[in-house]
Parts: sequence; C-alpha cells; structure tokens
Amino acid sequence: MTLNHAFKALSDPTRRQILDLLKNRDMTAGEIADQFQMTKPSISHHLNLLKQADLVWDERQGQHIYYSLNTTVFQDVLKWVLQFSSGKE
Repeated sequence: MTLNHAFKALSDPTRRQILDLLKNRDMTAGEIADQFQMTKPSISHHLNLLKQADLVWDERQGQHIYYSLNTTVFQDVLKWVLQFSSGKE
C-alpha cells in the first residue's frame, strides 16, 4: 500500500460511500451493491480498488465474501495529514 493508492481510492465519492457503509458493519458485496443504483460489476470494481489500496479487507465465509475496513491504513493517512498541522504557523 502506498499513500498514492489510498488517496486515489478516496478521491471517488462512491468509494467513500462504501467506506461509510463499512464503518457500521462488515458487509457482502451484494449488501453493498443494494445501496447503490449501479451494476454489481461496477461495485466490484470499486471494491477491488479499495482492496488494492488496503482500505478494505475481504474474507470468505461460506459462499459469501465479507468486506471490512482496514483502519490501519486510515491511521497512516491521518498521520501523514497531521504532520502538516504541527509545522510552522
């Protein structure tokens, strides 16, 4: 994971909405797709970009794949952003 991948993933409003959904609980791709008016392949594309940025993890449970937040990456992004607030004023 690089910060570039994380920022690219975070730049899209749909991906940010997916992350908002996952704040509350782990969800399957189908449950996530039900929240949007777009095709399941489009949601899958967004989920793949979030996975590539390590912002979400996936775990197979039976026939379903559950997605969850990887909060470690958010901490890394926040740490990078906060370094600017401790600089010269």
